[in-house]
Amino acid sequence: MFARNVSVRLKPNTLTEFTQIFQKEILPLMMKQAGFRDELMLANGNATHITAISLWDSKEQADDYEKTSYPQVLKSLEKVLDGAPKMYMNTVITSTSHKVSAVAA
Repeated sequence: MFARNVSVRLKPNTLTEFTQIFQKEILPLMMKQAGFRDELMLANGNATHITAISLWDSKEQADDYEKTSYPQVLKSLEKVLDGAPKMYMNTVITSTSHKVSAVAA
């Protein structure tokens, strides 16, 4: 399992609008993607910094989302983002909610 971590900065007072766009446009798009498992969204105390962590069955499926759907996601969010998102991938070592545990090397 792979985690796709995206860090974004929001324009002031746009958390509600960001959340609505995410729930109405982005999450349904992600749920149609092969290999999508879950999404966790975190906001800092003043709601200007968001960390979004999506879980995928494979790195290839997460990469496919990056190539095919992520440009549409960025376009949907451009009015609430303050700068370019930062993205990185991680291998999921353990997850209690998804019953994942590390594979011995």
